Amino acid sequence: MLTLTDQAVAAIRNLTTRPGLPAQTGLRIAAGEADTGGLALSLAEGPQAGDQVIAETDVQVFVQPEAAAVLDDKELDAQVNEDGEVSFLLQPQA
Repeated sequence: MLTLTDQAVAAIRNLTTRPGLPAQTGLRIAAGEADTGGLALSLAEGPQAGDQVIAETDVQVFVQPEAAAVLDDKELDAQVNEDGEVSFLLQPQA
């Protein structure tokens, strides 16, 4: 199962607790377009049917079933640059 670093939890918390978003908002990870591969990240008001839900501290990540198989042995990390832009990174679990 996908795990989250402390930096990822902090970045997700910052994104999902903005004014006007529902309390149950989380980060959703889904398979990208078939021709490009990759993954798509978006904010979601809750999980969709079949999503794997990862609850860490006070954040939630919803993982689409097709993406869950790819992410099973990965860890999600985040970096924030000097402009406040967040980059999410996948790395092997330690």
